[in-house]
Amino acid sequence: MIRSLHRWFGLVAAALLTVIALSGTALSVFPTSEALTTPAAQQISVAKLAARIQAVEPTVEQIRRAPSGRITAYYFDGDQPVSSVIDPATGTPVGSADTSGLERWLTDLHRSLFLGDTGRLVVAGGAAAMLTLALSGLLLLARRAGGWRHILKPAKGTGDRRLHAVISRLALPGLLLSSLTALWMTAATFGYLPEGAGAPPFPSEVSGATGIQIASITVLQETPVGTLRSLSFPAAGDATDAFTIKTDAGEGYIDQGNGELLAWNDANWFDRVTNFLAMLHTGQGMAWLGLLLGLSALSVPILCWTGLAVWLRGRGERRGASAPANHADTIILVGSEGGATWGFAETLRKSLSEQGMQVHVGPMSSFNPARWTSARRLILLAATYGDGEAPASARGFIECFRRTPVRQGLSLAVLGFGDRSFPAYCGFAADVARAAEEKGWDTLLPYDTVDRQSPQDFARWGRDLARTLGLGFELNHLPTRPKAWELSLIARRDYGANVQATTVILRFSLPKTSFRQRLTGKAFLRFEAGDLVGVLPEGSDVPRFYSLASGTKDGFLEICVRKQPGGLCSRQLTALEPGQSVTAFVRSNPGFRPARGRKPVILIGAGTGLGPLAGFARANKASRPMYLYFGTRHPASDALYAEELSNWKTEGRLADVATAFSRTANPAYVQDILRKDGARIGKLIAAGGQILVCGGREMAAGVATALSDILAPQGVSLATLKAEGRYAEDVY
Repeated sequence: MIRSLHRWFGLVAAALLTVIALSGTALSVFPTSEALTTPAAQQISVAKLAARIQAVEPTVEQIRRAPSGRITAYYFDGDQPVSSVIDPATGTPVGSADTSGLERWLTDLHRSLFLGDTGRLVVAGGAAAMLTLALSGLLLLARRAGGWRHILKPAKGTGDRRLHAVISRLALPGLLLSSLTALWMTAATFGYLPEGAGAPPFPSEVSGATGIQIASITVLQETPVGTLRSLSFPAAGDATDAFTIKTDAGEGYIDQGNGELLAWNDANWFDRVTNFLAMLHTGQGMAWLGLLLGLSALSVPILCWTGLAVWLRGRGERRGASAPANHADTIILVGSEGGATWGFAETLRKSLSEQGMQVHVGPMSSFNPARWTSARRLILLAATYGDGEAPASARGFIECFRRTPVRQGLSLAVLGFGDRSFPAYCGFAADVARAAEEKGWDTLLPYDTVDRQSPQDFARWGRDLARTLGLGFELNHLPTRPKAWELSLIARRDYGANVQATTVILRFSLPKTSFRQRLTGKAFLRFEAGDLVGVLPEGSDVPRFYSLASGTKDGFLEICVRKQPGGLCSRQLTALEPGQSVTAFVRSNPGFRPARGRKPVILIGAGTGLGPLAGFARANKASRPMYLYFGTRHPASDALYAEELSNWKTEGRLADVATAFSRTANPAYVQDILRKDGARIGKLIAAGGQILVCGGREMAAGVATALSDILAPQGVSLATLKAEGRYAEDVY
């Protein structure tokens, strides 16, 4: 509902909002110009100011003070009316106060589109549309971020989608303020709001005298210029007229014969609110705010364009050459917000089609079993949007699914896609699976999930599907590779050469990126230790992934590489010299890093698996309890990060370091030192600790066995720790 509201209001009102916004941006320059050209304010009374102006221009009829502090006097030059900006220090004119033709034209365009009252109502409609877009956009930002607490997290995505999200975050406060104040001012203009106090009734009796010296009027002597709005002089020769004064506090009349205050009305709350909101909207009196609002308004055409581009791209995306729904034996329905789940659906479609199946792919919103006359199985690939809600292409699915009778002979599988770091992990997919179970749908496969678009999770589920169908395919999903960059090597450290096990620590400089690239999400991806760098070796388009031992904040990209027999990429990397470069890109791996907080972290690794664990220690400037268990061959040849580990322990970034050497007089492996330290590990896990394991598969299997034995007496299993997000592996 909110997405549809946001989309259609934006599409329908785009042209109107662009005109209003651009004219508003242009008008925001004038208050700044006025503030810069206004003579310096004087801390004097209205009486003194009026006397100075009257001495220079005896025919003065009115004095006005703008919110910016500019003083304007209206008088006659012969028989011609004149308005001039006044220097309050001398009372002399310093320039014309006439509004330029350009400013008048822009004002008429901005307020009414040159259409009078009808145009004002149209512009008010545009302000209402802008308010609706701002509020709905704010809700969508919160939902896409996973809740209000995460709304300030960096925007996801690339290109127009990311640019739209980044600019909307920056512009939202200004757009909300502009639209709200515009609606208030329109409502006040057309009398839909309570009236202000206004002027009191003109007094029925005056002294009848004239000619008082304005400098001697007590009321004006007690009124600072800083509170003045206007002072109107009595008509020449009319003894029944009076001075009219308007200030921030109210409005009243002063006798022109004796200077007494004849009548007065205090300003009410509506006057104060309206004046304040007018100042906020126009920037008159707050030029800096006017410029900020102008910059916010300047974002509107950009948001309109990027929003339209995202919408058109979504409509034009091809979802694969699927079979017609009424001829297909397999229906794949997709619930996706950003589009990534469609890629998994296409991988599945191709694999099943190669096995001779007729496969139809469509959005979950098109759920209609009555059309699937030949279908025998239904597979739902469902992502989750925000806090457990349906994504864009599954709008209305759950309601339709619950009221549709079970189709006999049609078996069902639900695969959820989500991010385990969000509280509502795969919440929508889980709701669908529960609804299917409650209605009694025949199960093709048990409900399962894919965490953070993991190809490994998808392949594992695919193997289960292949076994169920009696087929022999493998789901090898290759996500679209991001833009690759040239990374230049700046330093290397060599180990293991004397035992024919060449290992190097390679440090690369970060590529320089422009502001525009960062804004549109096309810059080199920010990364943390534990993320992955995909290196494209010469002569191959298939990337090899290495775990990162550094983060963006370190100012460099670092990896550990061991030369593998016949390894194309490892051979090239271990031969790389400073100044040479490789082609690479970064991929996030948020499932393998220390969780937030102060609870202890147990780091376990072997060989080059030490790389990301060293990166975690390097980033542990807050001295969180962090314990490292590391296995390698020999201290003389494979003591990776030996100096840094010693320093980090001294600095408190590592609480303890335990090392196992497998090629010494008393050989030991990392699982051996884990068992030896089992009592402490048990206490750390009981205290809520987290375990991160990195290295080869055999090592990881041995570590898992040792940890299972250590934790069994406490009734804790690795499966439980995994489910709680307290056990993670990065193995190869």
